[in-house]
Amino acid sequence: MVYSGIGRKLVLALKHGDRPDLAPALAAWLARAAAPLVRPDTIVAPVPLHLRRLLKRRYNQAALISGRVARTHGAAHLPGLLVRRRHTPGQDHRGVGDRFANIAGALAVNPRHAAALAGRPVLLIDDVMASGATMAAATEALLAAGSGPVSVAVLARAVKDD
Repeated sequence: MVYSGIGRKLVLALKHGDRPDLAPALAAWLARAAAPLVRPDTIVAPVPLHLRRLLKRRYNQAALISGRVARTHGAAHLPGLLVRRRHTPGQDHRGVGDRFANIAGALAVNPRHAAALAGRPVLLIDDVMASGATMAAATEALLAAGSGPVSVAVLARAVKDD
């Protein structure tokens, strides 16, 4: 979806509106859209939240969605594959360069799951992609840890108004 109008309302309700009940329907949609990206050996993983943000929200919306996407395709789901090493302030009101600087070095592969990567493809799931900074940082961490190709699937994509 485009991150505006109804698409934005749905994502914000899931993310900040305490509406985890929206996850099954949104995940079913994303699972269909992401089907060409999933192979039998694919690992499906969400973009992680920092513990501070997780405690505030009580759930990681990307993990709710990624779990259902993985089950739909019979793929491995590793919600703890990536970790946030430090809390990062929200990206909402930052420019592109600031977004990349804000997230730099914040994401890493969890050492407990590093051996599971071993050249395997990864499907990274998140709710919204704006600049791509978070997905780029996560992809860099996965590739540096020895993953195979990394694909991304998001519920909504922010686009500039022209």
